[in-house]
Amino acid sequence: MKKLIETIKNIFKIEDLRKRIVYTVLLLLIYRLGSFVVLPGIDPMQLSNLQAQASGGLVGLLNMFSGGAFGNASIFALGVMPYISASIVIQLLGIMIPYFQRMQREGESGHRKLNQWTRYLTIVILALQGPVYLTNLRAQLPPSAFLIEGFSFNIFSTVVLIGGTMFIMWLGERITDRGLGNGISMIIMVGIVARLPFAFVAEAGDRLSQSTGGMLMLVVELVVLFFIFVASIALVQGVRKIPVQYAKRIVGNKQYGGVRQYIPLKINAAGVMPIIFAQALMLFPMIFASFDATRGFAAVMSNMQGFWYNFVFFILVVAFTYFYTAVTVNPTNMADDIKKNGGFIPGIKPGKKTAEYIDSVMSRICLLYTSDAADDQLCVDLGGRRIIKKKTKPNHLLRRPSRILIYIV
Repeated sequence: MKKLIETIKNIFKIEDLRKRIVYTVLLLLIYRLGSFVVLPGIDPMQLSNLQAQASGGLVGLLNMFSGGAFGNASIFALGVMPYISASIVIQLLGIMIPYFQRMQREGESGHRKLNQWTRYLTIVILALQGPVYLTNLRAQLPPSAFLIEGFSFNIFSTVVLIGGTMFIMWLGERITDRGLGNGISMIIMVGIVARLPFAFVAEAGDRLSQSTGGMLMLVVELVVLFFIFVASIALVQGVRKIPVQYAKRIVGNKQYGGVRQYIPLKINAAGVMPIIFAQALMLFPMIFASFDATRGFAAVMSNMQGFWYNFVFFILVVAFTYFYTAVTVNPTNMADDIKKNGGFIPGIKPGKKTAEYIDSVMSRICLLYTSDAADDQLCVDLGGRRIIKKKTKPNHLLRRPSRILIYIV
């Protein structure tokens, strides 16, 4: 405990890190405040039906990812899910269309172009989702809740919803560039865990109201949740070190190389993006549940506690983990860089064999990580309530991966 307190003190002694933390907290605070700003022209005192609808099912899932903004008829009601959907489409196009493949290989300039395409596609998705959301509002709210009537209200509100999501994207980019990093992931995390204190209070109230064993079960649940967090952090920090031997070179009177170094391959190179992507895709079949959720495909895919829903979700997480890792980690480029610098992996021939070896290691690492990520989804069920848990990546300045090494191969 003393060491933890000392570490926290050291964090705030670093001026640049302190500024990044304060900057990130301020932007996240702006995001949370915006979640309670109701769309112009809607009476905020008549949102009870909408909030009841957002307490479960498909709408409850959307409300969770938007941090409660969906149920508040907020300017941020559509959240970042349209951006996630656009990102999925752009990355899939990067596999199928040569034009996008070239942009992926162009480095930083190519990534900027891809980000621009992602923004354009996000606006298109928002332009489709905005009117649908407003139609749902008219179905859930009484006519007296609308202070502005007519077609102009739909146009104005759609523009506001588009601007709200684009502003959230801008906040995420600012956090990534000038804050602690992983801006979009942090915004999703803050939206999800915003209700965590209320869920804990409700769970504690239920357990303490029980005549026998309630307090003991509450303590057991908290201990289990704590160890889940510890295991997640260990997995995030874990690396597989591949040894690389560099040839000895003598330049003038100085000797270079001749030492063994390591390539740290992260166990979770894909991060939490596979879970987010899979959840975004799972929303599409659940839309059909709004027509008839009592039979067939809609009934099966609208039951988030059922076997088939979780089985499909598991398969999607595994598939997206391999896909996202293949996008972010390029064994061929790594093998070429090692060869150009006069290095080699002991027992492996330089070039193609090195790339195949790195690819095989990453495949086995992904297999382990997906088994954890798909099993450890976005929540832990405590007493029937969904207590949300989100994996986060610590700041690179605070990481000490050498202390947490998980050897898979």
